[in-house]
Amino acid sequence: MAITQARSKRKPSGARYKATRGKKHHECGNIAVKTKIAENKTKTYRTRGGHTKKLLLNANIINLIDTKKKKAVSAKITNVVDNPANRNFIRGNILTKGTVVETNKGKARITNRPGQEGTVNGVLVE
Repeated sequence: MAITQARSKRKPSGARYKATRGKKHHECGNIAVKTKIAENKTKTYRTRGGHTKKLLLNANIINLIDTKKKKAVSAKITNVVDNPANRNFIRGNILTKGTVVETNKGKARITNRPGQEGTVNGVLVE
C-alpha cells in the first residue's frame, strides 16, 4: 500500500469526510531513510518539479563546526552515543537530526537531516 500525505479521512469530531477521490501521485510519501555508519553511499531520486533529492544511506564522515575556534573541519564518525529521537537507534548506529556521535575530534551533535540532505553536518559538544 502506498504511503500518502493526504488529508485525514476523519474530521476533528471523529466523523468521516465524504470520499471524493482516491490517492494522487503528488500526495505520495516515502519510507524514512535510516542512515547508518558505514562507507558513504547515496541514492538520488527525482522529486516534484524535476528537482532531485539525495538520500544518504550510509555515512562515516561528518562536517564539524568548532564554535570556539570558528572553524569547519571534517571528522570520522566512530559510534552513536545518544539519540533523542529513538533509544533503539543507538544500538543500530542510526544517524538522525540531534544524534550525538563519537568522532576522532570528540563528541558532536548532528544538526541537519542526513536522510534528506545527502550530508552529515554537526557541532562539537563539550
